[in-house]
Amino acid sequence: MEVQAVTHWMLSRLTAEGCVYQDDVVDYLVKNNAGSLLRENSDGNLVVGTKLLNAFKSSTEARVVWVKPDRYWRWRVAEDEPGREAQG
Repeated sequence: MEVQAVTHWMLSRLTAEGCVYQDDVVDYLVKNNAGSLLRENSDGNLVVGTKLLNAFKSSTEARVVWVKPDRYWRWRVAEDEPGREAQG
């Protein structure tokens, strides 16, 4: 599975649902045998790998923010501060 295909899938989830959770992306990658796009974090959990994160960020940087506490991406709103991370 190619990075661009997964990026497109993530954008389609954002369009349909307004957000996309990291856990859903991980599940999608595991089910589609795309483990090369994952990495293991310091807690031993599978998370989205750097290659996919960079591709997704480059195609959505001005429109999407990352909500760190709940581990999901959502569309940027006017109240968001500059940068990639948002509060909720």
